[in-house]
Amino acid sequence: MPGIIVMGAQWGDEGKGKATDQLGDRIDFCVRYSGGNNAGHTLVVNGEKYAMHLLPSGMLNPNAMPVIGNGVVIDLGVLFGEIDDLAARGVDSDNLKVSANAHIIAPYHTTIDKVSERFLGKRRIGTTGRGIGPAYSDKINRMGIRVQDLFDPEILRAKVEASLDQKNQVLVKIFNRRALDADEVIDALTSYAERLRPMVTDTSRLLNDGLDAGKVVLFEGAQAHHLDVDLGTYPYVTSSNPTAGGACTGTGVGPTRIDRVIGIAKAYTTRVGEGPFPTELLDADGDRLREAGGEFGVTTGRPRRTGWFDALVVEAAASANAFTDVFLTKLDILSGWEKIPVCVAYDVNGVRHDKMPMTQAEFAAATPIYEEVDGWTEDISGAREFEDLPVKAQDYVKRLSDLIGTRISGIGVGPGREQSVMVHDLL
Repeated sequence: MPGIIVMGAQWGDEGKGKATDQLGDRIDFCVRYSGGNNAGHTLVVNGEKYAMHLLPSGMLNPNAMPVIGNGVVIDLGVLFGEIDDLAARGVDSDNLKVSANAHIIAPYHTTIDKVSERFLGKRRIGTTGRGIGPAYSDKINRMGIRVQDLFDPEILRAKVEASLDQKNQVLVKIFNRRALDADEVIDALTSYAERLRPMVTDTSRLLNDGLDAGKVVLFEGAQAHHLDVDLGTYPYVTSSNPTAGGACTGTGVGPTRIDRVIGIAKAYTTRVGEGPFPTELLDADGDRLREAGGEFGVTTGRPRRTGWFDALVVEAAASANAFTDVFLTKLDILSGWEKIPVCVAYDVNGVRHDKMPMTQAEFAAATPIYEEVDGWTEDISGAREFEDLPVKAQDYVKRLSDLIGTRISGIGVGPGREQSVMVHDLL
């Protein structure tokens, strides 16, 4: 049975949670493989809205075991806050499994993150201030705290003290902040240890055994391709690998176990934080997209930057991640425009580019070259079959599919679980 990756094809906030939810009770495991609580996935089930930041979207599927893989960085306070919020709404988290090798966001990571971003001023990256980057930095510097360390007092103390020897110098001498106390940090972390203990397991073995047994494993990415630390619009990226390759390293499952890679793309484009955005709209159309689409960050509440669909951005993601399918979300938001521009190429200093430019400088200088597609006025929120869509909406979807070189297998026409048009089965 298949291993399926669901990941963002733009700059995040594409609606990955909705697409994940479409697979319904046909999946056996739903796995987060990268990022932390800087992510935000929104689901609407039976009229109720659920916002997931750290937990997999599959938490709402009683037939799927939710798993947090080794590639995730975990803020324990956020984790148990989300668990408690779900419990208050009748959602059970008892079958959640957490990798013993996942890294922990310590209190000093969030402190460093916030003061560093303020210190950068105009050079800021647009971090959420959740401690994600500093936690990944410690991981790469081989001084990170892993989940398993919470159950070994000697290792935990040695790591916290070694980290604070360095970080307190920075906090006190550069940022004029008070030094953090090792005992306070250790107490804060270990206060969650016994509650966490029953969830901790070798998730790589768990998932590989599941695949061997014919189970369906869904790998749920946070953020998106163009926020990948290696392949994204660096330095305006996250600190992990939300790409398809990150699903393998972030869970300990080999690439030959992956059968489908589903890219999620909005019918237009949004971005949060800093960084180049060729099709960004700083006009009434941009405001209209933002208001109609509810484009405000699930995690930060920040207004998202909005723009027309950029086929070069999605095509680049499709190529690098070998998408088998694309799920197009929020098509309903485009109802009512007479003409809908689609970016089909860039002008970079007088030179036409039909693919994303290689360098950061070229991409920052890119001016979109648009092709206008006829719009439609009908309300499409009730469509359930492709033929239910207005012909002009069908033409828009077909044109995007041609431009990105990947079939569009699903279309979101509203926020609800049931508001989807399935063109091809995602399993």
